[in-house]
Amino acid sequence: MKNKIVFLSCFILMSLTSFSQSISSSPYSLYGVGSVYDSDFGSIPSIGSSGIALPSTSFINNLNPASLGFMPLNHFMFDIGGKAIGTTYESGSRTEKRNNFQFSHLAFAFPVTKNSAFSVALRPYSSSTFKISNLVLPIADSQETYTLTAEGSGGLNNFDFSYGYRFGKKLTVGASAALLFGNVVDDRSFLIASSLTTVHKKTDYNGFRATLGTQYVIDSTLTIGTTFKLPAQIKGSKVQSVETISNEVVSSLESEASSNVDDYYMPLEIGIGISKRFKNVLNMTLDYEKSLWKDTNQSELYGTFVNQDRFALGFTYFNPKKNIRKYWDRVQYSAGANFDTGYLEVDGKRVNNAAISFGVNLPIENTFSAINISYSYGQKGRISDNLIKENYHKLSINLSLDGIWFVKRKFD
Repeated sequence: MKNKIVFLSCFILMSLTSFSQSISSSPYSLYGVGSVYDSDFGSIPSIGSSGIALPSTSFINNLNPASLGFMPLNHFMFDIGGKAIGTTYESGSRTEKRNNFQFSHLAFAFPVTKNSAFSVALRPYSSSTFKISNLVLPIADSQETYTLTAEGSGGLNNFDFSYGYRFGKKLTVGASAALLFGNVVDDRSFLIASSLTTVHKKTDYNGFRATLGTQYVIDSTLTIGTTFKLPAQIKGSKVQSVETISNEVVSSLESEASSNVDDYYMPLEIGIGISKRFKNVLNMTLDYEKSLWKDTNQSELYGTFVNQDRFALGFTYFNPKKNIRKYWDRVQYSAGANFDTGYLEVDGKRVNNAAISFGVNLPIENTFSAINISYSYGQKGRISDNLIKENYHKLSINLSLDGIWFVKRKFD
């Protein structure tokens, strides 16, 4: 059973990761360095992407580095994931469907001492893959309009190192250091009257960001957690070419010109979560996060950065009559929901996002190893003059493997 499940999971994940360049195609990835990408580990996608207060006792929790302080000794954990997303885009006059297959993450963690552990993870941070055709926009301080056509690709990657330490049996603290790097390729054309201007731009970004976290066990059924993602400055440089076409005359204004661009600023983000277990049958996770994007004081040509609120709720069901010899008694079932107000405002309207999710945790033999399969349905944005509504279906598959290291054999 174990070999069949692992083989099937690896086949599916290899199929998904082979399409990793076809990452998110949301038109909202036009803004900034792209749409922030959710790449959650283990069963977190099935509980509404909540879990700030969940300890890393059986899987790697990417939401809070402090969770590593609860990792069991001699266990080596590995997590890899992929996603399949089907999205329908709706505007006032058009409907379009797109499918994407995406690499989600690659991570491993291991204990350093009986009270501490270390993890390394690679995942996408943002995606800037979009295609927009013939979007009519107003010219500032004028009654005239212009037509925008834009196409982009790329985004930022997140390579982070995390460490968590436990004081006594109740309190853990943790920290993460993330290297953010990548590039965005952006091709845009602006049609004003009979004059066409085309801009080809490639922008490289790099920078560091730190995250601090805590978890505190109040009793055997209740844990609280906090996270603090510190503000960061992501430096950028670009290579740009600009041409204009007017009356069939082509003029080159710039050709492969190198220059620095305005740095991209990431905000202070504060999160708090609880994990509550009820009679060893049901576990509830509830998170709230506040992202202070407005304080970054950065502007965007087509929108405004605003403070973001995010709420996430999840439930996991355990079989109260668990028989370790019966496979289906060890399967866990989860459901969740989340909502965030978005960090962009276009024409005075928020680009918010809401989703519900369901999933199962399929154990592999009598270890912490498991396959986590989750389905979620969500909506982003709204139908308006300059906004598009996204309806998406997402299937996530995370393979979590657990190995026991450095344990003496009891029998030869």
